[in-house]
Amino acid sequence: MNQADRNDAATSAIFATEARDLPERSGMTALLVIDPVNDFLSPGGAAWELTKGTVEMNEVVPNLKRLIAGARERGIPVLFGPMAYTEEDYLDSKWQRRSGINRIMFERKMFLAGSWGADFHPELRPQNDDVILQPHKGSDVFETDLPQHLDRLGIEHLIIAGMTANLCCESTGRHSVEHGYDVTFVTDAIGAENMPAYEASVRINYPLISNAVMKVDEILAAINGQNRERAIAEGDTVYGSDHGEIGKVGKVVRGQGELADHIVVPRGIIRDRDLYIPIDAIVRRTEDWIFINVPKLVVGKMGWDEEPRSAEEKKKLGPRRASVDRLYKSTDPSTQREDRP
Repeated sequence: MNQADRNDAATSAIFATEARDLPERSGMTALLVIDPVNDFLSPGGAAWELTKGTVEMNEVVPNLKRLIAGARERGIPVLFGPMAYTEEDYLDSKWQRRSGINRIMFERKMFLAGSWGADFHPELRPQNDDVILQPHKGSDVFETDLPQHLDRLGIEHLIIAGMTANLCCESTGRHSVEHGYDVTFVTDAIGAENMPAYEASVRINYPLISNAVMKVDEILAAINGQNRERAIAEGDTVYGSDHGEIGKVGKVVRGQGELADHIVVPRGIIRDRDLYIPIDAIVRRTEDWIFINVPKLVVGKMGWDEEPRSAEEKKKLGPRRASVDRLYKSTDPSTQREDRP
């Protein structure tokens, strides 16, 4: 089996193969490891005194090592997104004046090109088959040659890990989602400069700007190809995009007539009513776990207290553009106003 075939098989393990179980997705998966370098991850690195708390707590280095090895074994492309600064970056482009984090990196002499600090951690070095991206200067790896490589490889699902949670990982994930990519963050293979920054990203922001936050073991289970033919079943555990456990599937309902496809999560100790979750809210499946792209903390406000009706689901699509006189009721964007007779 060649790499493309292996990757297709691995990717399909994340998404159910039956069209009525999960939304159809055909693209391949890639792992993006951001800034796995000595300045962040090694004692003596320029940022080590800031990052060591979360890096050690999450065991970021060994978890990244397992994640990278697991991706390679399964034919998942591994892309590395490092940083490197030269004198020209500061004298000509004035990166030290662009943002607070760039000033901090400048003052602490972080990621200087050719230095030990900018080099990859010795346990996390790229191999010949991996992709090393052009260095990012700001906090967004999507602004490098990343899009070109994703397009070349046919990638649609991007797994993001590395450093740091609230800056490069979050910025890159957000930009990727806005350009149509499906993003998963790996929470125990990500660190930050402090705990509040880590918690804010992982608990609040990631669940809203991505489809799921998962752990290394869950990601590896999802791409191991063992459950490709298994459909959603009663008893599967349902998790929100914030990794909060919502309950277990009590019934899988195939929409007929007025009803839309959905799963039922029976009421429990915390909830006093059943939940009726539309099938297309489910974006991940691994072993007997199901992930929906809504945080647990928000599920109770989604209006899923009744069986979804096909007509109501259609209304969620909004009106066709041709039927809308003005986008904002009273007006249109300036360019469209200029086009009006």
